[in-house]
Amino acid sequence: MAHGVCPWWLGYWLVNPLRRLWESPVKLLGPFVRESMTVLEPGCGMGYFTLDVARMVGPAGRVVAVDLQERMLAGLRRRAARAGLLERIEIRQARPDGLGLGDLAGRVDLALALHMVHEVPDPAAFLGELREALAPGGALVIVEPRGHVSAADFTATLAVAAGQGFDLDERVKVRADRAALLRRVG
Repeated sequence: MAHGVCPWWLGYWLVNPLRRLWESPVKLLGPFVRESMTVLEPGCGMGYFTLDVARMVGPAGRVVAVDLQERMLAGLRRRAARAGLLERIEIRQARPDGLGLGDLAGRVDLALALHMVHEVPDPAAFLGELREALAPGGALVIVEPRGHVSAADFTATLAVAAGQGFDLDERVKVRADRAALLRRVG
C-alpha cells in the first residue's frame, strides 16, 4: 500500500465536473445513503462526494467530512456554502495520529472510505476508528482506484478490515472495480 497524501492542489482537479462522466457519486453511493443518516467521510478532500451525499441525507441528515489538510477543507467549505449545504456538513480536520472521532462512537450509520485507504499509514488503526464510530449494523463502503491499488493490495485491505471487526457483505455489488460494502460486526 502506498502512503502518500494527495497534494491539496490536486483537489481542484478531483472536483472537476467532467469526473461525473466516469464516476457519479449518486450512482456509486445512492444504493447506500438514505435520508436522515449520519454519514462519515474521512479523506473528503474538497468534497467531490460530500456535496451529493449531503443532498442525499436531506435536511435531517448529517455528513461528517474529515480531512488532514486545511486547504482541502477550505475548498469544501466554499463549495458547500455556494451549494447551500453547509448546515448539513460538519467539517473536521484530522490529526496526524488519528481522525478524532471519539464523540461519534456508535453514532454513524455509514462510513465512506473513497479513494483514500491506500494513503493511510496505519490501515488497521484507521479501520478500527471507523468501526468504533459506526453504530451496530453500520456499514462501510471502501472504494480504491485501480491505478493506485492492485487487486492483491485491495484483498489485503479487506483482510485488515476483517481483523478490525468488519464482515464483507457479498450480497451487495458496489459499482466500482476495487470496492466493497462491509458491515460492522457486533
